Amino acid sequence: MPRKTAPPPDDDQPTDGEAAATKSARTRQRLLDSAAAVLARKGFAGTRLSDIAAQAQVQAPAIYYYYPSREDLIEEVMTTGASAIRNNLEKTLAELPDGTPPAARIAAAVEAHLRLELEISDYAKAITRNANQLPPSLSKRAKAEVTAYYELWRGLIEDLAAAQQLREDVDPSVGRMIVLGALNWTAEWWRPERGSLEDVIRTTQSMVLHALRP
Repeated sequence: MPRKTAPPPDDDQPTDGEAAATKSARTRQRLLDSAAAVLARKGFAGTRLSDIAAQAQVQAPAIYYYYPSREDLIEEVMTTGASAIRNNLEKTLAELPDGTPPAARIAAAVEAHLRLELEISDYAKAITRNANQLPPSLSKRAKAEVTAYYELWRGLIEDLAAAQQLREDVDPSVGRMIVLGALNWTAEWWRPERGSLEDVIRTTQSMVLHALRP
């Protein structure tokens, strides 16, 4: 689609400077949230501006007032989602008591990832489902956040190895990527009707730790 700017929707017409800015910010955020929800549900290839507009309850041309193109909107969702996942893990690990064993830190990281991806954040689900589908021009900022997230996991696996709790036949880098691949893939198959999230978390923690440790 060509880049263009449409006038703001009727409910965002200025009344006074501050009120107009507040309304505009709310609508922009609503569009971003709606795009995250559609991307999480339909994926990158299946996401259309008309779907996002319907989710946000605005006319599709109004999106161009806030985002120059579909790609700009999707890039913002992906970057926000990647940042949310990284921040969530950093917060989770920071809140653990001092001296928490490496295996317990990994179990906490597994739970943090799954809860955010499957229960809390459409943004997190959007990035885990679509990161590998994005063209390079859209994924640069998001990939920087994803790389920072992977580095946190690198540290978790290295701590497990330093404590001599990593299996000798497990390559740390390969093991890390397999674990992350499994965590990300849950967004493709898990639905509440398939079982409780608590069961998914417990089973995943058990399988990850049994796969990594002797």
